[in-house]
Amino acid sequence: MPRIIDVIEHPNVARDELVYRLPQDGQGDFRMGSQLIVSEGQAAVFVRGGKALDTFGPGRHTLSTANLPILSGLIGLATSGRTPFTAYVYYVNLRDMPQVPWGTSKPIIIKTPNTGLGVALLRTHGVMEISISDPGLFVMKYAINERMMRLSDIKDRIQTLLLGEISSLLLKSGAQDIMEANVILEEIEGAMLAKVNEKFAEFGMQIKAFEANPFDSMNVSTEELRDYVPRDVWLEVLERQKRLDIGMAAAQNEGAGGGLAAAGIGFGVGQNLGGMMGGNQSNEQLAQMQAQMQQQQMMMQQMMMQMMQQNQQTNQPPAQPAAPVSNPQTKEEIQALIDSLDMKLAMGEISEEIYNKLVAKWQAKLDSM
Repeated sequence: MPRIIDVIEHPNVARDELVYRLPQDGQGDFRMGSQLIVSEGQAAVFVRGGKALDTFGPGRHTLSTANLPILSGLIGLATSGRTPFTAYVYYVNLRDMPQVPWGTSKPIIIKTPNTGLGVALLRTHGVMEISISDPGLFVMKYAINERMMRLSDIKDRIQTLLLGEISSLLLKSGAQDIMEANVILEEIEGAMLAKVNEKFAEFGMQIKAFEANPFDSMNVSTEELRDYVPRDVWLEVLERQKRLDIGMAAAQNEGAGGGLAAAGIGFGVGQNLGGMMGGNQSNEQLAQMQAQMQQQQMMMQQMMMQMMQQNQQTNQPPAQPAAPVSNPQTKEEIQALIDSLDMKLAMGEISEEIYNKLVAKWQAKLDSM
């Protein structure tokens, strides 16, 4: 004979408890007329065959085909039948859970094209208040076959979901530095929290309050950065680091010739890196990277020209009058500079775009003389 459970209740709810199953071992034997007691802040979900069926809110309920329409239809009970049936009852805690800590176990990556290495690793932490908004959906997503579920059992999944949404919002916002990222974080604390909850609703949960400390930046070496970012991003960072190193070396070089040689090396690095990445990138990505490289090359060339002008004022003039100088004044000096640009273009030390701009500038001055 089955053991009929005539009174179903779960009054002692643990503080961090999310779901509790009755009975704990084996399916329960119930019948129409059994009493189901649901306390305030609870919901009771009947589960049979791995599916969440009828759900009850707070109150004392006498089980009948009227309030168990889904289960009744599934097992084919008569309207006034007293035939026992087997099922589980999952009690779901609907109370708010405040001060739930969260934080970035892995940094959030954003691109910062105007600063540093072009990439920032952001960290933050805070607290949130969460609750279960749809008990039937939550049981189906997380609690089926579980005897009991506590907050600690699902905390990592909640945090992963939250950080995924924050990363997505940062990416869509186009934030390019830590200040812009913090603006987005402040918006998530306010109106944008509804956007985050759209994703949480898919799992029967909601964030009712959210607090976050401002982002700070995680400092790592270029080599360590490889463990955090995709390969194509890391290659871009390598290119940027090499250009920064070249600029620093050029700034410390007192000779104008050395500065131009450093610039030539920099251009070569850009071309070699483009060759490395060509097999792994789309045409659009390559075009964007080439445009960035050309812009960097132009900036490097302008810096080298400025250095040459400063060195011309402090250093001895070249031994050969016809040699190119940084700030040519005579026809011979201008022609020598144009000739040197021809040589650099032929050797691949400068791009054709930069060559055309510089030649046009000095040719116009030569013509005016």
